[in-house]
Amino acid sequence: MKTVIRIENISKDYRLGEVGTGTISRDINAWLAKIRGKENPNLKINEKTKFFLSGEIHKALDNVSFDVQEGDVLGIIGKNGAGKSTMLKILSRVTTPTEGTFKVKGRIASLLEVGTGFHPELTGRDNIFLNGAILGMRKQEIKSKFDEILEFSGVEKFIDTPVKRYSSGMYVRLAFAVAAHLEPEILIIDEVLAVGDIAFQNKCMGKMSEVSKQGRTVLFVSHNMAAVQRLCKTGILLEDGKIKYSGETTKVIEEYFKSSFASRAVFDISLPENTQDMEGFAYRLQIEDLDGNPISTIPVGKKWQVRIYFRMNKRTSHFIIGIGISNTMDVNFRTTWSSPMEIEKGEYEVVFRDTNILMSAGEYKILIGLTSFQRSIQYAENIAVLRISEIDEINDERILRISGNGLVLNPMEMELIKK
Repeated sequence: MKTVIRIENISKDYRLGEVGTGTISRDINAWLAKIRGKENPNLKINEKTKFFLSGEIHKALDNVSFDVQEGDVLGIIGKNGAGKSTMLKILSRVTTPTEGTFKVKGRIASLLEVGTGFHPELTGRDNIFLNGAILGMRKQEIKSKFDEILEFSGVEKFIDTPVKRYSSGMYVRLAFAVAAHLEPEILIIDEVLAVGDIAFQNKCMGKMSEVSKQGRTVLFVSHNMAAVQRLCKTGILLEDGKIKYSGETTKVIEEYFKSSFASRAVFDISLPENTQDMEGFAYRLQIEDLDGNPISTIPVGKKWQVRIYFRMNKRTSHFIIGIGISNTMDVNFRTTWSSPMEIEKGEYEVVFRDTNILMSAGEYKILIGLTSFQRSIQYAENIAVLRISEIDEINDERILRISGNGLVLNPMEMELIKK
C-alpha cells in the first residue's frame, strides 16, 4: 500500500517558565534555516544555553516514529498531555518539530480546535471559500460542493453572518462540514467534535467512515473510546510523548485502559477543594471478595462486592446512592441503586454485592452517583476499574464458556423439541 504519512524520530520540546523563549521564535528560526538550506539552529542548543533561556525543557513528543498508509483510519489516544494534539499540529504544519522529520503526500484538512482556519470577521460563506482556497481548490470546485456543505452543517440560516457570532457548536458544525467535503486526501480531526451535540457527532462519525471508504486517510484523536473503536482500524497509544503501544484498535484501547488504572483494588475519588460546601460526597471505592478482602482481579464466576466510603455533611431526605458499570467502549452494562432513605450527618460505608450475573472476562469501568429527590449531590465517572480474569477451570456447571462475544455469560433456558 502507498505510505501517505511518514514520521521519523519526531521530538517536540517546549521551554517552560519565561516569556519570549517559546516556540514561535524557534519555529521561525527553524523555517528560515530550512529555506536557506542550513541546519536547524534549535538542535545546537547546549545544556548551558538551555539553562539561560528557560531553566526547563518539556518534551511533548519524544522520538516518535510511525507510518500511515493510504486509506487508513488511525486513532491516536492517550491521557491529557500525552502529546496527541502536538502530533496533529506538527502534521498540520501549525508548529514544527524540534528534531526529526515527517513527510506527507496529499492535501490535509485539519480540525484541531474550535475556529481552526476560520477568520472571525468573515461570514460562514466567505470562510468556506477561504478554506477551499487554502486547500488549493478552484472557486468552481468549491461552488460545486457549497450546497452539500451547507446542508450537512445545518447553519443555513447563519451562513451570511460573521462567524465570530457563532456558538462553539455552530463553529464546529461548519468547520467539520468544510473539512470533510472539500475532498482532502488526509483528514485530521482532534477532540473538537465533542463540542457538537450527539446527533451531529453521530453524523460526523458516519461521514468520516464514508471518507475512509473513498480511499482517503483519517487521523482521529478522541477520549471517546466507543467512537475510536467504531471508526478506526488501527490505533496508537501515546504516553508521556512516546508511543507505548500500536496495533489493532481494540488492543490499543485495552492498553490505554490498563495504563489509566494501575492494578489495584482501592480507588480514591477526585473531589473539589470545597467539600465542606457539599451536601455529601463519596471519597473512596474498594473492590473486594465476599469476605471483605481487597482484590484487584476477580476470576470469572467468583463473587465480588464494591465498598464505597462516603460522608454526609447534613441530614438528607430521600437519599439514594448508586453505582453504574460500563465496558471500555462506554457501553452501559448495569446500574444499581439503594432504596430512598433518611440519612444523618456522619461517615458511612455502603456495600454493593454481586448477584448471579456472570460477567465475561475483561475490564469494566465504575461510576457512582448520590442524589436526593432526583437532585444530583455527586456524580463521578470512570473512578475505578473492575477486572474480570479468564480462568481455565471452575466448579460451576452453569458456565458453558469463559470468553467470547458478549458481556454476560449466563446460559439461557433451552428446550429441545423432537418432531
